[in-house]
Amino acid sequence: MSHPFAQDAVPREILDGRDFCPFIPVFGAPKIMFVRGSGTELWSSDGRRYLDFLAGIAVVSLGHCNPAVSGAIAAQAAELMHVSNFFSNPVATRAAVAINDLMRQAGAGDGQVFFCNSGAEANEAAIKVARKFGGRGRHAIVSAYGSFHGRTLGALALTGQPAKHEVFQPMPDGFRYATYGDIDSLASSIDPTVSAVMLEPIQGEGGVVPADPAYLLAVQELCRERGLLLMIDEVQTGFCRTGRWFGFEHAGIQPDVVTFAKGMGNGMPVGAVWARRDIAAVMKPGDHGSTYSGTALATAAVNAVIEEMKRIDACSRAVAAGERIRSRLAGLPGVDHIRGSGLLLGVALREGTDANVVAAGLLERGLIVNAVNGSTIRLAPPLTVSDAEIDEACALIGAALA
Repeated sequence: MSHPFAQDAVPREILDGRDFCPFIPVFGAPKIMFVRGSGTELWSSDGRRYLDFLAGIAVVSLGHCNPAVSGAIAAQAAELMHVSNFFSNPVATRAAVAINDLMRQAGAGDGQVFFCNSGAEANEAAIKVARKFGGRGRHAIVSAYGSFHGRTLGALALTGQPAKHEVFQPMPDGFRYATYGDIDSLASSIDPTVSAVMLEPIQGEGGVVPADPAYLLAVQELCRERGLLLMIDEVQTGFCRTGRWFGFEHAGIQPDVVTFAKGMGNGMPVGAVWARRDIAAVMKPGDHGSTYSGTALATAAVNAVIEEMKRIDACSRAVAAGERIRSRLAGLPGVDHIRGSGLLLGVALREGTDANVVAAGLLERGLIVNAVNGSTIRLAPPLTVSDAEIDEACALIGAALA
């Protein structure tokens, strides 16, 4: 079997004579090997420059190899990387305090944090919080069709995309789905077995579909009436991506549980779940854990990200850059409309224009985006993207659509 890399995408010395890809093929055939990054730019193994308007799927929000974050990781690696959770370390403690301060400023109140390694793990922890809160017999969680919450078995069951469930049946029990944006659909999905509702402020993988603020407020009211936890997945929308620190702020709601990952580490694998103090109190020693929870190396990146985002006013940058992208793309041939907020944007293409073909054409031109469905291109560049880079990217999109 020949390896599934594109021709000349991988230096042959790395494969060391093997004729197959060393990776389990869950991501398909890699087309390009990237060897270096800086800001919004990436360079492939053949020396070609690319503009990255996907940012590792909304991860490197401060740009590739941001000096503040990379410097913090390097310094921490030379001082203390990991101790077990039998002990504390000052780096994770500062990060937990900083996240709670941001949540308080966002109107959610005081809470406590559990660190993990990814968004899927954060959502797994949220599932367990909801089940412990509800108790035996009241363990179900309602999420939305079109949602995406992760690839681990529990997070996948929480994901409202039945096609992704099929090859892994039977799925874990206790998950059901309502139509996103439809409060009546949600209300009809709730019975005495339900303990929580989990929603994304913007469905990223579902097509960059924002929730109407009035809908989120109605969901909050319904949860309060029925004694349910309101859980918000901020894995893709959190940390200034939408123009606010958290996506839920646009609706003015006060969630009980919030999950984070992606942009909070700028490339360092780290996630977290925050729960209001009275909700967090249901979890007792032994109820959950992770070997790498709150490791100093990962949380050093979190601290650096928060400090740097505050320093550069990343939320304002996201708003201004998003408006510039919208103004440059509006009216282009093939563009129907643009959805999203800040620098999480979905470019909806006109009927007959294949988003996958457009994304492939843009990659050939040196611009990295992705097609979240057959008719929508997702743009999620670093929040540090320059005006000149925006203009260059939009010109490439225009050329690809012409």
